[in-house]
Amino acid sequence: MKWWLDFSSNAFIAAFFLYCASFISYAIAVGGKKWSNRKPAEHTARWGKIAFGLAAVGWLAHLTFFFTRWYGGGHIPTSNMYEFMTFLGMAIMFAFIVIYAIYRNMMLGAFTLPLVIIIIAYASVFPSEVQPLIPPLQSIWLKIHVTMAASGEAFFAIGFAAALVQLIRVVDFSRTDKAGRRAQFWTEFSLYVIIVLVGFIVAVFAFRGAGYEANFKQETVTIDDAGNALTSVGEVKYTLPPIVAPYNSETVSFQSFIGIKQPLFEAPSWMNGVNAGRKLNTVIWSVIAGSLLYGLLRLIARKKLTAAINPHLSDIDPDDLEEISYRAIAIGFPVFTLGALIFAMIWAEIAWSRFWGWDPKEVWALITWLFYSAYLHLRLSRGWQGTRSAWLAVIGFLVVMFTLVGVNLVIAGLHSYAGV
Repeated sequence: MKWWLDFSSNAFIAAFFLYCASFISYAIAVGGKKWSNRKPAEHTARWGKIAFGLAAVGWLAHLTFFFTRWYGGGHIPTSNMYEFMTFLGMAIMFAFIVIYAIYRNMMLGAFTLPLVIIIIAYASVFPSEVQPLIPPLQSIWLKIHVTMAASGEAFFAIGFAAALVQLIRVVDFSRTDKAGRRAQFWTEFSLYVIIVLVGFIVAVFAFRGAGYEANFKQETVTIDDAGNALTSVGEVKYTLPPIVAPYNSETVSFQSFIGIKQPLFEAPSWMNGVNAGRKLNTVIWSVIAGSLLYGLLRLIARKKLTAAINPHLSDIDPDDLEEISYRAIAIGFPVFTLGALIFAMIWAEIAWSRFWGWDPKEVWALITWLFYSAYLHLRLSRGWQGTRSAWLAVIGFLVVMFTLVGVNLVIAGLHSYAGV
């Protein structure tokens, strides 16, 4: 079995680098045509074919990773954050291949590939060892519920990518009125949010590579069913320099960083989730690293990033992008409905003897479903098209990402095992 797992890891690495090569090829196809001696259309077609070929081969390598890990680990690899996020990346690539085969839009690849790369790089932050399934996950519904929910979210991701391209395409950077500046700000902010996620990945791998570690001893008080106070002491390990210490804790070991020899403050008492202080510390470092990365990119571009990208989108019809976004979401919505709601409730009844329990993950899955229901209703019945429709698609996927990342890692609940 170890051989299969080693082979699976190698296939995953191959998929990652093939996706990177595909993105570079798409960037050359879109942005490099003005430096080419060939005719722009010929240049774009040539590099577009190379980019799609690399993406397809990368997806096959990703598929190989999935099935060899399944065989070597003994269960479908969707049981924790590492496995789920790698599966989500694979599902997004499948959705991209389907949509690209229909519309042949080059810019879709240039924005989808970075999203996939970020997601599987984010997955690599978590432990990659195969873990035994806990009792609630030992069910055929793990295969049905999780894979269908992720597949629906994958098509939402394609809708998000197309909508973001559309917004950057239509924003008018020559406008100086209030409405024009607002459109420029929020479009730029959407890119900033993505860069903050990249900053999180960069910070984690940088400090992990440097071997950084700090440890705290935290005292936790819980109340049992009889109303008695129970005190327990546990150790909390940080792999990022502690700006925020755990609530009610003592420092066991601390490596100073840029002159900081102790945490700047302690996590507030109301943040009583598992490792809440460490998670808040991670969020702060993500914003710091993302802001520095964003500032560096702004310095290189010498203008807003959306303003730097906008001229390369002049040949694209925004109506085509809106159609792609709508079709992708329309495909993903019924798949998500089945996987994240209907099959999830059936599994909840089997595992916990109730269809619904207001668990945070259940609530946010319902919020996601209601949001996309509103999107489809407003677009089809109320005529919400153009930038309004695009903004809904962008905001909807941010809700999806909070449901996947924020709920699993920040809010304690029955689904918290997914963040292990």
